[in-house]
This record gives sequence, C-alpha cells and structure tokens, in this order.
Amino acid sequence: MPTANNTISKQEKVVDILGLPVNSLTMEDVLRRADQSVASRKQLLLGVINAAKVVNARKNACLKQSLQQANLILADGVPIVWLSRLMGFGLPERIAGIDIMYKLLELSSEKNYAVYFLGAKPDVLRKVIEFVQNNYPGLRIAGFRDGYFKQSEEKEVAEEIRESKADILFVAMSSPKKENFLEKWHRFTLVPICHGVGGSFDIIAGITKRAPAWMQKCGLEWLYRVIQEPARMWKRYLVTNTIFIKLSFGAIVRARFSRLFRRFAHCSQKSE
Repeated sequence: MPTANNTISKQEKVVDILGLPVNSLTMEDVLRRADQSVASRKQLLLGVINAAKVVNARKNACLKQSLQQANLILADGVPIVWLSRLMGFGLPERIAGIDIMYKLLELSSEKNYAVYFLGAKPDVLRKVIEFVQNNYPGLRIAGFRDGYFKQSEEKEVAEEIRESKADILFVAMSSPKKENFLEKWHRFTLVPICHGVGGSFDIIAGITKRAPAWMQKCGLEWLYRVIQEPARMWKRYLVTNTIFIKLSFGAIVRARFSRLFRRFAHCSQKSE
C-alpha cells in the first residue's frame, strides 16, 4: 500500500505488483500532477519500475524502501503492464521513465520551468545541456553536476540543488543509487518534481541508442540492451527475467484463485 507521505486521490487506483504499489495512471495524469506540484511547490517524487527492478527490490531492502517513498510508482516496463492485466487489474499503459523526462522537458519549455540535471559523466552531461538548450528554448537551466561524487559529498550536492530553486530535478544515476539519493535528499532540496532517469542522459547524448518502437511495444527493450552491451547485460537479464517470470506465474495464480474464491463466497451469501 502507498506510504503515508503519498498524496493519492480517492479516484486513483493503486495496484499491488509483487509487493510494490503501482499507480494506475496515464501519462496525461502524471503530467497534470507534475504541473500542479510546480504551481503549489508541493513535492512529487516519481518512481518507475520494470521487471529487473521488481526482482532486485525483493532482495534489496534499501531499494524497496526507497521506491516505496515515491509519491507515484509507475510501470516503466511493458511486462509490468502485462502482469497487471493477467492478474485482473489492468494498468492503463506503460509510462517509461525516459518518456516522462521528455514530456517534462516539453512542459518546462512551455512554462519556463527551471530544471537541474544531476548525473552521468561530465562529457555526457555537457552534451545533454547542449541538447536541452537547442531543443527546449523556454526551459531555464537551474544547474547541473555530474554523478561522480563521493557519498561524503551528497549533502554539498543537495545544498547546491536547493540553492538553485529548481522546479524539476532529473537524477541520471543507476539503481539503486538514484533511488537512495532521492529518498535521502529530495525533501531537503525543496524541488517540486524529482525524477530518477537512470541512463537517459546517455541516450540524449547519443552514447547509447533506445530500442526501436516495435521492440518497446513488445517488451523487448531489455534484449536491445543486451545486443548493445552483451558482456555486461546478458547475465543480469537472464537471471532477473527468469525470476520475474516465475514470480509472475505465482502472482497470476493467486490473483485468479482469489477472484474465484470471492465469487464463490458472494454466490453462497446470495443463496442463503
């Protein structure tokens, strides 16, 4: 269930996906909430999950705790949406973290919002800033800093972000580092919208390529990453995908059995 700091309206449905509360929202819903957060200066921490992150959260208590602190947890991976539908819950759509970032960049350009960019290597970050300046002219750059800092420097980084008075913070670091950083410091920064974007800066900078649209729709982005970085990625995805399929099968059986039991109990009550 959502944590106490979440601000979810009664109309918003939350679906339990293998122990994580995923918000049943569309991209339009998320952008509306984000715009409201900037206007009110009320913080909104976004979290996204895919199959690998779900599996890792089950064995990494810190990662799971960090994810549960998010105000919204969204289905980044297509398999998460498929699983929700097979369980009978039906999340409306996939909302990829990188797509949220692009939409927030558009919103920032339209409304002159200030954005802070944190993460990646210095040369990658410079390319990201150049891309943003060229493609989102209405956006104000509140500041930027690469992701290669020591844990002892975290407070200094958080203070810099706070002083920038940014409206949006993008954190481009790997999991669980970005989730842990945001859990620890997002309230301190006072930034209305905080979003961990993983390797998205590398894609913007042209270092890595995103999977073709057809592979995204088929839930095969993981395979595209393996093709690009086979030595680093094949074992990671072989293990996590296998575990996810096993966990999903159990969750589907339990969900359908539970629905069948409720129907039986309802029919029994009506017949009495």
